[in-house]
Amino acid sequence: MIKKIGILTSGGDAPGMNACIRSIVRAAHKNNIKVVGIEYGYKGLLNSNFINLSPESVTNIVHKGGTILKTNRCEEFKQKKYRKIAYNNLRNENIDGLIILGGDGSFKGAYIFSNEFKIPLVGIPSTIDNDIYGSDYSIGFNTAVQTIMDSVDKIRDTASSHERIFFIEVMGRNSGHLAIHAGNATGAELVLIPEINIKNLDSLVKKIKKINIKKKSVIIIYAEGCNLGPVDKITNYVQKKMKNSNVRYSILGHIQRGGSPCEKDRINSSLLGYYSVKEIIKKDKSKMVGIINDKLIVQDLKLSIKRKKEINKDLFKITEIINNY
Repeated sequence: MIKKIGILTSGGDAPGMNACIRSIVRAAHKNNIKVVGIEYGYKGLLNSNFINLSPESVTNIVHKGGTILKTNRCEEFKQKKYRKIAYNNLRNENIDGLIILGGDGSFKGAYIFSNEFKIPLVGIPSTIDNDIYGSDYSIGFNTAVQTIMDSVDKIRDTASSHERIFFIEVMGRNSGHLAIHAGNATGAELVLIPEINIKNLDSLVKKIKKINIKKKSVIIIYAEGCNLGPVDKITNYVQKKMKNSNVRYSILGHIQRGGSPCEKDRINSSLLGYYSVKEIIKKDKSKMVGIINDKLIVQDLKLSIKRKKEINKDLFKITEIINNY
């Protein structure tokens, strides 16, 4: 039987992680399972940064952004000798299984670790990039979109007042999910994403000129992994090619990860946390809980790291059509 589990948050933090931790701890308590929080992600596994978590210790965290367990990157965990140290630390603490909140990089480490040492493990998609295959939803995504929307709305005010063309860089690494949703929600005239390459800068300038004839202020959502390169260089190029234009850029950066989680992130995080406990009790190796069509699902963790989640092409096309009038 599973008597004690560990929780860790790995990779980038995401709003809703604390709501999920709270749910896991209290669901485990109902099943007479003790919970150990592992601070600083996989690095905490190597250094035995363990703290006991009780239902009382997770009071008043459902509304907080970030993660009370802290997070970190850990290059050492890629080496088997260090994973062995982590395993021995778990054994010494009598931890029978792990629940890991993170993105694709965290899941790759989790899958290897679970299969290497036959540890029951459940992954919960937790990344504002929302790029985990097998789940429509990832913890933090909706709050990040809301944060971008609030920022872009403010930038649009000044863009309109000064008749400016604004490039606004959003996160997402090599994924355009965040950019597409933000672009649709803000009415952005252009959305540039890694999945759809722009042939060259001149073709981009041609597009912007066409829009600029109809609109004197233009908002362009620019995903950070776009093939054109750094947003500041793109902005300078467009400024030079469009005489008498007024082109600016804004990099939203890490504000996209912060803030109090929205209603959807609080509820879905709580659901995923609850079902991760139900799943780990089965003692299966390397599983993932997710949400598809508003229904909770369970799949092999291997699928989430072997397959790439496609963008919503319909939403991308619709955004392009309805935002250019």
